[in-house]
Amino acid sequence: MKGVFRFSFGPWNLHEGADPFGPMVREKIPFNVKLKAYRKLGFGAVQFHDDDAVPGLDRFSPAKIAAQAADCKRALDRHGLKAEFVAPRLWESPMTIDGAYTSNDRKARLYARDRSRKAIDIADALGTRLIVLWLAREGTYIREAKDSVAATNRLLEAIDDMLAYNKKIRIAIEPKPNEPMDHAYLPTTGHAIALGYRSIDPSRVGVNIESAHAILAGLDPSDEMGFALSFDKLWTVHLNDQNGLKFDEDKTFGAVDLRRAFNQVRILDRHGFGRRGEWVGLDVKAMRTQKKGLAHKHLSNSREMFLRLLDISRSLEDRVVEPLLKARDYEELERIVLRRLTGGR
Repeated sequence: MKGVFRFSFGPWNLHEGADPFGPMVREKIPFNVKLKAYRKLGFGAVQFHDDDAVPGLDRFSPAKIAAQAADCKRALDRHGLKAEFVAPRLWESPMTIDGAYTSNDRKARLYARDRSRKAIDIADALGTRLIVLWLAREGTYIREAKDSVAATNRLLEAIDDMLAYNKKIRIAIEPKPNEPMDHAYLPTTGHAIALGYRSIDPSRVGVNIESAHAILAGLDPSDEMGFALSFDKLWTVHLNDQNGLKFDEDKTFGAVDLRRAFNQVRILDRHGFGRRGEWVGLDVKAMRTQKKGLAHKHLSNSREMFLRLLDISRSLEDRVVEPLLKARDYEELERIVLRRLTGGR
């Protein structure tokens, strides 16, 4: 069953080039201008943090949040765009220095729970039922700082609270092994899926797999995707690339390892990803060296590479592959794959 592919990205993927070692190098782009770019680049949906849709939401009443979210929805409609998901941004507030759901401070945990409910309300107003949880600061700098049993249970309590708050939402946990914390809880797809099965409604807890996060865990992204697909838990993806086990680079998809990218496309396509409305999310960042007028190519290039690799994968017919598998002639299979990736037949 072939996949059906539509593409999304987040407003943060059109960014100003700041990094931990230097300030912005490009002018800020207003949100509405970013929305205009989506269709031109071939994308149909927007990934949101809660405060992308409602900036400064911690200062607002529920009525004000609802009004701002409604304005954002109207802007999406004007541009012919959909909201793919909303993610509570729980890693920037002074309340979440020591984590959000797993903080040792009960007030911080209550803040995180309240913020998550606000994100759910915003998602409802934007017309999406998908909530993505990147557990950015849910971890430790030193192991003695937290009890991992208590931390895991606190994560479960937070997820259960969200599921109970709105019976229609689905939660996609986005696992990552490190950064910004030294060690993160739920570092892999297996951890996230396992915790979901302990929730009050396991049918509504799945995963968002990011290529770079899997690589940072020393794992192959396509295998992580395959594992999640086998459980029917892969509800969105963040495709990008990564040059080794370092910081999260969010490089253009396929820019480092073309074959690794090929296998991600292939596993998604062979198992019908997108046929139930899932989006292919691209979480890529422009090089700091790009000038303002060129700081969108990482997105169009990533989408182009996905579609090119899709064509190559579909050209690798089962009638060619199956006899090689039966003969256990993996060297010949590898030769064919490499030839296709380098433009041969």
